[in-house]
Amino acid sequence: MAKANFVDYVKINLTSGDGGAGSRHFYRAKGIPKGGPDGGDGGRGGHIILRGNRNLWTLLQFKYKKHIRAEHGQRGSENNKTGSTGADVVLDVPLGTIARDAETQEILFEITRHGEQQVILEGGRGGLGNSHFKSSTNQSPDYAQPGEPGTEGWYILELKVLADVGLVGLPNVGKSTLLSVVTAAKPEIANYAFTTLVPNIGMVQYRDGKSFAMADIPGIIKGAHEGKGLGHRFLRHIERNATLLFCIPADADDIRGQYRILLSELRNYNPELLDKPRVLALTRADMVDEELKRLRAGEIPDDLPHLYVSAITGEGITHLKDLLYKMIIEEREYYDGVQLSMEEE
Repeated sequence: MAKANFVDYVKINLTSGDGGAGSRHFYRAKGIPKGGPDGGDGGRGGHIILRGNRNLWTLLQFKYKKHIRAEHGQRGSENNKTGSTGADVVLDVPLGTIARDAETQEILFEITRHGEQQVILEGGRGGLGNSHFKSSTNQSPDYAQPGEPGTEGWYILELKVLADVGLVGLPNVGKSTLLSVVTAAKPEIANYAFTTLVPNIGMVQYRDGKSFAMADIPGIIKGAHEGKGLGHRFLRHIERNATLLFCIPADADDIRGQYRILLSELRNYNPELLDKPRVLALTRADMVDEELKRLRAGEIPDDLPHLYVSAITGEGITHLKDLLYKMIIEEREYYDGVQLSMEEE
């Protein structure tokens, strides 16, 4: 995905349709010069709806079209005919999109499933025709309701990449190279920091036709939780990853120190991120021999599973896939059980 084409935050102006006015018509026919009221109701104004689309990975479509309006409902007519409903506007968005009120910053909802639809702005209701107001004391009401006006406002759409596994690490630790080896993704790779400026998504093909999604999140720097660099923008994508794969070079000067920095940034940004299952991949394993691995065993954090991997030699790649898939399945089964318990209650 080209850097210029990845957009994960937009502010857009939305206006739903006005409801149509009710009709104040009276029935007229040959021999019936003064029939009763038969004015129909006005049609509802068009809603604005967000719909999840698993084939989209960016909010780019909204970068150049920030003002979106739905159609107005039509006014009612004679013979109690209801006016046509204004056409809804359906906006396809990537999975992981959050809708937020720009003024209050309130989160309205999030789209997480393909085909899921949420109304972000309702159209105005149509007005009632004069036939609704006929009574024993008023046989000929000469009035009807106007349509309810639509609603206008500014809204924020914010994308948090959905993936089964998120790669977490400092800049230039081999995350993109690892992603390119275990998936079909083709991220830009170079030997300098911040090669990755936008998340890259790849599908890991596992055994028996199974697969899972892996996301290479741009490198975290110290102070990212305070917004340094593009900290907030990067960190929010990690929130949607079920399992976190920490990547630290096997030949790093201070493995435990890098791990502490990453944990600290995640904790300060959102403490709940530390509840996610995590694995440590010691990348560039081809740069260290078995003796050095033994000597550095005490430097490796002992509170999480770890393994050495090399995108060059293939060392540990199959083991890594097995471990990640096992953790993903366990996590899915756990949340399915929680969801079932909530439904039973």
